[in-house]
Amino acid sequence: MIWQLLDRSQIELRKMSRMKKILIIEDEESIREDILEILGNCNEFEAIGAEDGLMGVRLAKIHKPDLIICDVTMPELDGYGVLGALRNEPSTSLIPFIFLTARADKSDIRRGMNLGADDYLLKPIGQLELLLAISVRLAKQAAIETHFRVHLNNAMQATQDRLNYSLYHDSLTDLPNRLSLREHLARLLPQAQAEGKLIAVLLIDLDRFKRINDIKGQVFGDNLLQTVAQRLLGCVTQNDVVARTDADEFAIILNAVDPRGEANNVAQSILEEMTRSFVIDRQEVYLTASISVSLYPQDGRDIDSLFKQVNTAMSYAKQQGGNCYQFYTKDIETDTDEQLALEASLHRALEKNEFQVYYQPQIDLLTGVIIGAEALLRWYHPEYGLLSPDKFIPLAEENGAIIAIGEWVLSTVCSQAKEWQEIVSQSKDVNRQNYLKVAVNLSGRQFQQINLTTKIIHLLEETDLDPSCLELEVTEGVIIRDIEASIAKMRELKALGIQISIDDFGTGYSSLSYLKQFPFDTLKIDQCFIRNMPSEPKNKAIAIAIIQMAHSLGLKVIAEGVETRAELELLCQNQCDEIQGYVFSRPIPAEEFRRLLVSDRRLQV
Repeated sequence: MIWQLLDRSQIELRKMSRMKKILIIEDEESIREDILEILGNCNEFEAIGAEDGLMGVRLAKIHKPDLIICDVTMPELDGYGVLGALRNEPSTSLIPFIFLTARADKSDIRRGMNLGADDYLLKPIGQLELLLAISVRLAKQAAIETHFRVHLNNAMQATQDRLNYSLYHDSLTDLPNRLSLREHLARLLPQAQAEGKLIAVLLIDLDRFKRINDIKGQVFGDNLLQTVAQRLLGCVTQNDVVARTDADEFAIILNAVDPRGEANNVAQSILEEMTRSFVIDRQEVYLTASISVSLYPQDGRDIDSLFKQVNTAMSYAKQQGGNCYQFYTKDIETDTDEQLALEASLHRALEKNEFQVYYQPQIDLLTGVIIGAEALLRWYHPEYGLLSPDKFIPLAEENGAIIAIGEWVLSTVCSQAKEWQEIVSQSKDVNRQNYLKVAVNLSGRQFQQINLTTKIIHLLEETDLDPSCLELEVTEGVIIRDIEASIAKMRELKALGIQISIDDFGTGYSSLSYLKQFPFDTLKIDQCFIRNMPSEPKNKAIAIAIIQMAHSLGLKVIAEGVETRAELELLCQNQCDEIQGYVFSRPIPAEEFRRLLVSDRRLQV
């Protein structure tokens, strides 16, 4: 039986590619030499001898043997000390260790095993017993190492799999990422070309997500994105790919029989899904999305072309105000190129003195006298001519140029209003007010400036303008971004004597709650309710209701966009306070407005 085990062990040893180093630590020279001789006669081993424990530890650290046989009882450092020292050293801690002892006390054996010994051999030891113990222990170690290598390889493969997954997937939503999307398209396009198929690429950009993220915090925003991802998956089939390509941007690849028709359906489904409220941490929020579509092969025959066109379509969708979807066409590419050209020249327009302020008179309906004006910015572009604000203000808002432009407008208006105030103050007409107010629109970025009040104080002091001659117009969308901060800022401005009006009322939220909270002086009815008011019963009803509501809250009402005598008469009949519009005058340059004041032209009411 012993011979069979020895033969089997010898076979295992021969499978090993190199000779195994055996370190013998024995202070009795005769025993040490006998063991070294036995091992030296075997072709499988390289035997090393150490005459005491201290030398054994040093040689073990130098040679890193495959097995150590160590006497228990030795001077200076015994076998237990040797084993303890080696187990505490990382480079030698895993070397198989066999004790050689003349004692077979159970407590001694237990002590050695607790320290990490692998086996015990009793002196005197025979050749077969020695070789069998060494062979079995080395074979067991080889099995352990093989198992470890397999486990390590499996662990490395699992780690590699996780790395590959993280490389191609978004960690937040678990959707494929931009790299994965591109590789999917790289595989799909040649197949589609060979089979003559069409492919649709959809880009989905969440409108105003950054604002929600800033207000509610990143954790809230992350939870919201995860919910959006799930809704997007619900809008497509298993054959389609949904990916997250940027912070608030997703993409979809539609591999359908009719990609254009399917893109229409999917885009519409997404817009409808976004209209449903999102409840995150028991808080309800609403989102909208801008969606763009490009089609293979008509819009591009490679990945970069498809993404270029879908991004062009996205820019156009954003320009339309978002909450819509847009297919790529060459027409919108032309429009987008013009927008880029405008944006480039916008940065230089102020220093080149290309901006002008026009003024539209505001009329008191009781007297017909000009009591104010709305300042309206115009841009004399060297190539495109006179441009109205809707052509360039959104661009200026987006790239931040609106701050410098807005300050220039305020400075220009305050200086102009001071000149006109002197004309008005010289009038002896009892129907004319002793001041002339000029209204200036504040953009969202302007209004959100922390130092806005300080800047306006400086302008008023610089131009020596009475604050009551300045009216600041804000829109609903600007003030509801942060209601508490908006109220505080308005109160600061009101404390200076400045008037504040709510512009374009009726086109946004039109909430009575904020009308009661904010310190407005004037409410402006948007021209969409004034236009064709005599022939449009709904417009008439809305306009009258707004007038009555504003008066009940102690607010003055001014109707903008009044173009006909019929509209004017209806507003007079329903006690509207002021109007502006083509029925009296279009927006005009400052010099022309000055002539109107000097001539004391009035509206016949």
